[in-house]
Order: sequence, then structure tokens, then C-alpha cells
Amino acid sequence: MSPRTATTSAPILDTLTERWSPRAFDTTHAFPEGALRGLLEAARWAPSANNTQPWRFIIARRGSETFDRITETFMGFNRTWAVNAGALIVNVAETTDAAGNALPWAEYDLGQAVAHLSVQATAEGLHLHQLGGFDREAIRTAFNLEDRLLPVSISAIGKLGDADSLPEALREREIAPRTRLEIDELVLVRG
Repeated sequence: MSPRTATTSAPILDTLTERWSPRAFDTTHAFPEGALRGLLEAARWAPSANNTQPWRFIIARRGSETFDRITETFMGFNRTWAVNAGALIVNVAETTDAAGNALPWAEYDLGQAVAHLSVQATAEGLHLHQLGGFDREAIRTAFNLEDRLLPVSISAIGKLGDADSLPEALREREIAPRTRLEIDELVLVRG
């Protein structure tokens, strides 16, 4: 067990106990063309309301012009660490169908697709950190997204780097013990 492996109150899949969201990425690791296909395949098979599959992705490998366009939208301390990831994926919800009908569960369904993607990343020996600190309108403009396409989050993906490469405040967060609310705090009603 790694010191980052979750301590659980009931047995769960090893891939889930090993999944965590680092900010330190190995800057020497690069993804060759097609290397993210397994992650996208896992996302593709996520469940969705009425099988609408309202998830869309913008994929960028470090060193590409697309990667640079995405990093320009980062806010705050995300500019100091997420630029070191081997790849970035902008997670986009398609909020209406082609006929203009609202897809009210689109963001929820996108979340399921990204969860599948993150579990697959862990299974492949990769790490993923989702971030929300970016300018959504700048993403929309940079990639000429239609109004019905909503940028929700960005996933930074890569091989684990050295926590000592981070600024002190982020390093402390990186090595801090993992915590979660207890199950009794999460369950509102039991029948």
C-alpha cells in the first residue's frame, strides 16, 4: 500500500483506493499520439440519462498549441502546477440536443464519464487532477464552442512528479493525509 492509498470503512476496488489527485506531475513524461484512447473509451461507456451521452472533450498534449490555449485560461495557483501535466482534457457538457431540447442531466452525466475516465487513468498507472479554476468564457472563445456546449472542468493527466517541485503551500497540500467525511455524514436519510 502506498501512503496515498485510501483507508476505507468497507472493502472497495483497489483502483478506487489508489486514485488521488496530485498537483505534482512528471514534466519529462509525454503522451504519444493515441495514448489517451483507453481513458476516452472508459468515458464513452459511462451511463447517461436516456443514453444521450452528452459529454464532449477537448484533448491537448503538453507542447501543443491546444495545450497552450487551455493553460492561458487557468486562474490562480492552477497556473503553477497544471501546466506540468502531460495532457489536459477540457470536459464539456452538451446541454441541449441537436433539436434544441434541454438535456437537464448533462452535467451529471459528464461527471460520470469523467469519473470513469479517472478510474481508467489510475488503472493505467496515471494520475488525474480535476480543476475548476479556469475562465469558462475564454475556453468557449478559444475553441469557438456553441452556446449549448458548456465547459465544466479540466482534467490534468500525467505521471506522478516530485512534491518538492511544488511551491511550499501546494507541497504541504500534496503530502497532507487524505481525508473524507464519514459515511454517516454523507447519508441524509436511512430507511
